[in-house]
Amino acid sequence: MARDSGEPGDPAPPWIAPMLAKPDGGVLRSGPQWTYEYKLDGYRAAMRVGPTGTTVLTSRNGIDFTPEFPDLVGVLARGLDGRAAVLDGEVVVYGADGRIDFGELQQRRGRYRKHAGSPRRDEPFEDVAEVRYLAFDLLALDGRSLLGLPYDQRRALLEQVPMPDPYRASVVPAFTFDALAADRRTPRDLLDSVTAAGYEGLIAKLRDSPYLPGERPESWLKHPLVRTGEVLVCGWRPGQNRFAGMLGGLLLGAHDPVTGDLVYLGDVGTGFTDRDRHELRALLVPLERSTHPFAVDPPRDDVRGGRWVEPHLVGEVRYRQFTRGGADGRNGRLRHTSWRGLREDRAAAEVVAPRTAPEPVAPARQAKRVTVRAGQRQLVLSNLDKPLYPDGFTKAQVIHYYSTVAPVLLLHLRDRPVTFIRYPNGVEGEHFYEKNVPRGAPGWLRTARLPSGGSRDTVEYALLDELPALVWAANLAALELHVPQWTIGPGGAGRVPDRLVLDLDPGPGTTVVECARVAERLRDVLVADGLSPVAKTSGSKGMQVCAGVLGGSPGDTSAYAKALAERFAAETPDLVTARMAKALRPGKVFIDWSQNNPAKTTVAPYSLRGRDRPTASTPVTWDEVRACRRAERFVFTAEDVLDRVRDLGDLFAVLLEERAELPAV
Repeated sequence: MARDSGEPGDPAPPWIAPMLAKPDGGVLRSGPQWTYEYKLDGYRAAMRVGPTGTTVLTSRNGIDFTPEFPDLVGVLARGLDGRAAVLDGEVVVYGADGRIDFGELQQRRGRYRKHAGSPRRDEPFEDVAEVRYLAFDLLALDGRSLLGLPYDQRRALLEQVPMPDPYRASVVPAFTFDALAADRRTPRDLLDSVTAAGYEGLIAKLRDSPYLPGERPESWLKHPLVRTGEVLVCGWRPGQNRFAGMLGGLLLGAHDPVTGDLVYLGDVGTGFTDRDRHELRALLVPLERSTHPFAVDPPRDDVRGGRWVEPHLVGEVRYRQFTRGGADGRNGRLRHTSWRGLREDRAAAEVVAPRTAPEPVAPARQAKRVTVRAGQRQLVLSNLDKPLYPDGFTKAQVIHYYSTVAPVLLLHLRDRPVTFIRYPNGVEGEHFYEKNVPRGAPGWLRTARLPSGGSRDTVEYALLDELPALVWAANLAALELHVPQWTIGPGGAGRVPDRLVLDLDPGPGTTVVECARVAERLRDVLVADGLSPVAKTSGSKGMQVCAGVLGGSPGDTSAYAKALAERFAAETPDLVTARMAKALRPGKVFIDWSQNNPAKTTVAPYSLRGRDRPTASTPVTWDEVRACRRAERFVFTAEDVLDRVRDLGDLFAVLLEERAELPAV
């Protein structure tokens, strides 16, 4: 318990243990019941103010902060005008760039500790790093406890407290879901602006929630950010075991923002595809040099086994932290890195190291099971913090992706029986196909019992036509969603094809670049035949060309697709094959026309894939197809897809809006 520093007869109000935020598992909550605040990067502190302005600052674990932050004492006295109060908030320091700087706050604390241990400790502590108190809750006012009031009411009272000196104390902005919607914005838009402003993330708070001292309930959820940054490739490590003969990892650097010197930032060993590993190794071998390129020797143990290269290649990595090195904030390291790819649009001289670094914060252990609301239904989700991809992309992030992309994805799943590919232990573990609805499926899940091929057996398929069904499937680690080229009618009748698909699969020695050249020619033929084709990546190594069709039978679409494939194979036998035989496929693109068979399925647009990274099958524009010259630029992650949908809309919607009859073969 903190000690009171007030005068006799005028004590500060008693300390209240702070309510804590729970990790949201990567799923930013959305809906009118939520309000959003910035996630701050400082010291959590209660500010207790007595009737005459006596002020006590108390840390989250009950330690008296008041001597350390004397410039905050009495800052609210004039505004409260004789009323006692208890506020919850954060003590922060702003850097020269106008952003909250936790590293500077830490250095200030170091100077305070040195002062407290000196013979002159009785003198007031003064420091050039000015602190500011950012309040986000009001727990008591004028002798009245506010803990039982809903958040909205406490917030309204807090905003009525005058802040006489906004340079030393102010109220953290809050954004209700409704207010964002009125501005034609979403919580995701707010998160983007938070990212640009350099905050740590967002805290989502239920508007009707009381304040629960010392607890970590579901009503306050924190959504931290994972950062991305540009780096210089300064060295590499040869791969071992399965990666023998390939690149194992990269040694990274950047220019010091003050001196311009090249400094070591750490390494990255995840996020590469096998193709990445081969191609990067081929690029780096000609750039090798005998010594490292840094201004200061990197730690020997950190770079053991590395081969140095001229620092010409610019790449991009994801990272969770940039940790400080020395007291000046230099010589920091990127932590929890994952490779995103080369950035040929960036010059090496532009790559600058981060200058500040928040200290690691150990997140609370995510609950094994959590109840959430999706649409009008309640679901129990499990193991949200479980990584499903090597780069750490968790089940929670999978659920977040599918929840966010649902408005466009569901349009292309509606009335189509879904085949799942499930990865319960992540993409590096065992996976399996699942057509039958698994045991334990919710009673509200819409299903369809259909014949299984030519046998008398039947399969009960799931139909994912609403958000809760999509979230339920994602919780099963059903990363991939595959659907046929037909929909079911009332009572399961139908199977009339409404899509034509030509699946372009690059054989050994070819890539999606060669697929794009074939796709361009296919588009011209399909348009001449009166169709409106759309292209999408497979999310793996190839792509598909699709078109909406009217009438006809499965035999008609298969015959038309086969005729096209054989025509292309005859016209350009050095580039295209229409036969599946592996011996015929090296150096060629296989046009798989058989995907139009009613028993076959194709990965759905916007579906994730079970690869090294959380890539997705992504609709692309024909301009993008024509411009495709490098395979890595036709790989889109979940994050990329969400950005594209926001900026470009549903490029696959053409198949729903424009359908035409196939010409006779």
